[in-house]
Formats: sequence, structure tokens, C-alpha cells
Amino acid sequence: MTCEACRTIPPVTSQGYTPKGQYETIAGLKTYVTGNPEARIGLVDIYDVFGLSNQTLQGADLLATRLNAVVLVPDFFEGDALEHHNIPPDTDEKKQRIGQFLATRANIERNTGVVLAAVPEYRTRFPLVAKWGANGLCWGGKVTILASGSNTPFAASSQVHPGLLDPADAQFVSIPHMVLASKDEEADKVAAYAPLVAPKSGVVETYSSMWHGWMGARANLENEESRAEYVRGRYAQLADFFEKHLA
Repeated sequence: MTCEACRTIPPVTSQGYTPKGQYETIAGLKTYVTGNPEARIGLVDIYDVFGLSNQTLQGADLLATRLNAVVLVPDFFEGDALEHHNIPPDTDEKKQRIGQFLATRANIERNTGVVLAAVPEYRTRFPLVAKWGANGLCWGGKVTILASGSNTPFAASSQVHPGLLDPADAQFVSIPHMVLASKDEEADKVAAYAPLVAPKSGVVETYSSMWHGWMGARANLENEESRAEYVRGRYAQLADFFEKHLA
């Protein structure tokens, strides 16, 4: 369990955030490492298509503080993340760039294999961690759900404003799994997840005023409402879920 001091929410920096962690090479990937290296809880935070953004790293720092955990953000794209100007994909050039990116650096199946193969090294590097969890943002949510099947090394997982949402994926989930959706995900697909993850203590909730990306690289931390929902999702709801299932 976390201490009361850990539950004191540190201020969220709206601009010019300085990440608290450091970069290490783990399982062959540059990896942002934050939190307590002697923690009993470990969490892999899988970013969205925009890579190692300050909003994502600040979120990892928040989770590490709240859970007294070690949190890892691997750079699956090796510095070659998708550029923001390609969203929305409203030109043939943007569609081509996104398609090529998803077929190579961001290939879902390949990266699911990468994270699963990395967990043994995470266990070696942080031997005091008793349980590992995984959280995915948008693109990372698809990787996380596919890594949550019968042979998963994780004890709990989650996806936030999930990309490529498919209820069929939830049929194979074998661990507690949380979905925090935005208003932009397809409501029928979000609703279909709930009964599929519920038997494994899963949770599904929609942040009805938030857009796709509000907790990742597209987070607007200067706006009071979206900053509050960023904190609620990252620091409160996700942290409570992982504390319950990993502590």
C-alpha cells in the first residue's frame, strides 16, 4: 500500500515540465525509468503514437509517486515517433505516412512481442517488484490488451482513450483490465467491453467531456477542466486500480 504522503497530489505542470526520471537501456530499448527502483510494484507505461512526450512522462511520474512504484516507458519507436501534424489524416500524404508508420515502427503484433519479451529483463533489473502491470495510451492500449491474454506476465492492465478498439480482444483477457475511454471512441464498442472484462474484475468508464488523447501527448494541461481530468485519470483512477491489483 502507498503512504499518505504519496497520496498528496504533486502539482501538474502545464508548460515546460522537467521529467523526474532518467533514461536507461533495458531489453535493448531506450527506456524512461521513474520512481522507486526498490519498489514492490512495477508498471510499464506504453505511450501513444507521438512517443516520449512531456505529458506522457509527467503522467508516468505521477503514477510512480502515487503508487510508490517503478514505472518504465520504453521507446518502441527508437526516436522515430509519428509527427503531430499528421493528425487528422486528411490528406493522402498524411494517410500514407500513418499507414507506413503502423506497418513498421508501430506494428502492433511486433511491439506486443517486444514488450512481452522484455518483461524477464524487467524482473532481473528490478528484482524486488512482486507484480508488474501495464498501461497503454491510444496505440499503446492495443498493445496492452493483446499482452493481457492467458500467458500474460502482467497482473493487471489498462488502456486509456484506446486506439483500434475491438471488443474481440477483450474475450481473451485473463487479468483485471481497465478501459478509460474518451467521447471520441465508438460508444458501442466501449459498451461491449464492459461485460467481457467484468468477470476478471475489469472496469470500463467514459470521460464524456474529454477528447481522444487527453491523457497522452495531446493532453491540454493549460485548460483547467482537462488538467483536472488528466489528474483524475492518471493519478486517481488508474492508480487506485493498480494499487488494488498490484499491491
